Amino acid sequence: MRLTDARKRLPVVDSLPPSRSRRYLPDEINGLEIPRPSLCVWELTLACDHRCLHCGPRAGEARPDELTTEEALNLVQELADLGVGEVVLIGGEAYLRNDFILIARAIRNAGMSCTLTTGGLGLTRTRADAMMEAGIQSVNVSIDGLEASHDYVRDRKGSWKRAFEALANVKAAGGRICVNTQINQQSQHELLELLELLADAGISAWQLQITCAHGNAVDNADIVLQPYHYLKLFEVLDTAATRTRELGIVLWPGNNLGYFGPLEFHLRREQKRASGHFTGCNAGRRTISIESNGAIKNCPSLGGSTNTGGNVRDHSLKDLWARAPELTYFRHRTVNELWGYCRDCYYAEECMGGCTAASEPLLGRPGNNPFCHHRAMEMDKQGLRERIELVRGADSDEPFSAGLFRVIREHADPELRAKHGVVSTDEPRVSRSVEPKGGGSLVKF
Repeated sequence: MRLTDARKRLPVVDSLPPSRSRRYLPDEINGLEIPRPSLCVWELTLACDHRCLHCGPRAGEARPDELTTEEALNLVQELADLGVGEVVLIGGEAYLRNDFILIARAIRNAGMSCTLTTGGLGLTRTRADAMMEAGIQSVNVSIDGLEASHDYVRDRKGSWKRAFEALANVKAAGGRICVNTQINQQSQHELLELLELLADAGISAWQLQITCAHGNAVDNADIVLQPYHYLKLFEVLDTAATRTRELGIVLWPGNNLGYFGPLEFHLRREQKRASGHFTGCNAGRRTISIESNGAIKNCPSLGGSTNTGGNVRDHSLKDLWARAPELTYFRHRTVNELWGYCRDCYYAEECMGGCTAASEPLLGRPGNNPFCHHRAMEMDKQGLRERIELVRGADSDEPFSAGLFRVIREHADPELRAKHGVVSTDEPRVSRSVEPKGGGSLVKF
C-alpha cells in the first residue's frame, strides 16, 4: 500500500465481503475442520499513558521488538485472508503508535471492520476526527466506576474526566461510542449510578467484565471481587439489564461474567445466542489475539508460553491458527480436563469451566472457575460461600504474569464461620499441557 493511497478518505463499509460469513477454512487437519476466527484483538503497542492497578499486560513502556509499520500492514492482509471480520485495536494505548491511523485505514481497506478500546486520556478532538476519517467504526472507552474509584484503579488523577471528554470528542466527530467497565471491589456498588452518567453521555453499548487476577491485579489483589460477591452483584446486574433496555443501551456481559444462573438470559439477550446463555470460551475458536511484537495468542487476556502459539515473523498467520497447539487447545479439549466443582457441574459440557482468563491465572490451570453465578447460588443453598486467597505473588513483572490463589469454602453464616473455620479448599495446580490434540505441530513446517 502506498502512503498516498493510505491517506485517502475511506468510505464506510456497511457490509463485509461474503467470505467472512463462512464458518470454516477450506482445510482440515486429521479430519478436523479448522474454524475461521471472526474476531481479532490486536495489541498495537504496550506503551500506555495510564498505570492501571488491574492491568493484565502491565502496560506502560512499548515492547522493544514491536512490529514495524511494514510488518503490521502485511499482517493486516493475513488477517483478511484468514477470514477475520472485525479487528479490535487495543494497547497499552493503540493511539500512541505513530502509524495507528495508517494501520486502522488498512484494516478497513481490507474489508474488515475496525474498532478501538481505549482509556481515552489523550483522545483529543483532532485525534477523534482522524480516527473517524480512517474508518474506525466504534470507540470503546474504559470507565471503571465513579470518579474516585476510576482514578484510583487507573492510577491517574483526572483520568475519569478525560474519559468522558474522549466520549464527547468521538461523538462530536461522528463516531459510535461505547463504554467498557471493569467490575471490582471499587466499582461493584457504583454500576447503576455510573449507568445514568453513561446514558447522558450518549453511549450505545456497555460492556461489563470482572477484573481478572493477573498482571498488576496480582499485586493489588484486594481490588479483585470475591466469588461470594456474585450474589449481590447479579441483583444489581438484573436491575442494570432492565435499565439499559429502557435507555436504549445494549448491555454486553463479557465472557468472564456469568454463568447459567436464573438471570443469564436477561443479561445476554442482546448477544443473540439461541440458548440464551453462555456457550463457552471462544479463545482459539472464534477469537485470535496478537501482541505488539507479532506473537499470536488464543486470548487477549492471557499470556505466557501456554497461550502463545508462535510469531508471525517465523510462521504464517494461517499456519499458526491452524496448527499451533496453544491455539487449537480450546477446540479439542473435553470435560476430562475440568476439575473441582466444574468437573461435576450440570453445565460442564456446555460451559467448560467458563472464562479461561479468569481461572488459569487464579489457580494455575483452567477448568475450575469460582467466578460463576450458578456456583455461588449452589454454594449458598448449602449454607456455604467461596472466597479466594493469595498463596503466592506474581513470579515476574512480565505481561500477564500470574500468582497463585486458593479457593476457600466456608460457612456463609458469620457465627458458623467463626466457630468451624474453613470447610474445604481447592489448592492451585500446575499449568495445563498444550500437547497437540488434532491440531498438528509447527515443527514440521
